[in-house]
Amino acid sequence: MTHQKPVLSIIVAIARNYAIGLNNELLWHISNDLKRFKQITAGHTIIMGKRTLASLPNGPLPKRRNIILTDSPGEQFSNCESASSITAALEMVKNEKEVFIIGGGSVYAQFLPIADKLYLTMVDKDFEADTFFPEIDFSQWQLIEKTVVEDDPQNDFRYTFETYERLGTI
Repeated sequence: MTHQKPVLSIIVAIARNYAIGLNNELLWHISNDLKRFKQITAGHTIIMGKRTLASLPNGPLPKRRNIILTDSPGEQFSNCESASSITAALEMVKNEKEVFIIGGGSVYAQFLPIADKLYLTMVDKDFEADTFFPEIDFSQWQLIEKTVVEDDPQNDFRYTFETYERLGTI
């Protein structure tokens, strides 16, 4: 029996200058983005690095299978599964339909070349940061959905929710 590999999806909010974090924290609070993230990832497996796990205020995310990438063999995390490499993580999810990569920077950089889908929140502002998303070659991607939010009363910037599929993979 052959296994169909899961759709590998990256979900991330990115500033104009590709900034995604500072001091292991998000750079902004966008309620609509957090709701979208929860709606899209609920019921799925999420893969993240251990610093991203440490940044979550309440630990592992509920209603999802949490897989943590760690370079320390045997390292365990409460209510999570551990994978020592991307290859190991992919083996753990080989029977799933869609899997989400949720950060951080180095994890995104490793998965971007093999990702099938991008769920982006593009924040129309530059931010000071110490963690950045790798540059995206948009010529390899097709925009399949876009929603512009210009009037969020919680923020002084506009942002867009964009979904892309890699050309020729899905």
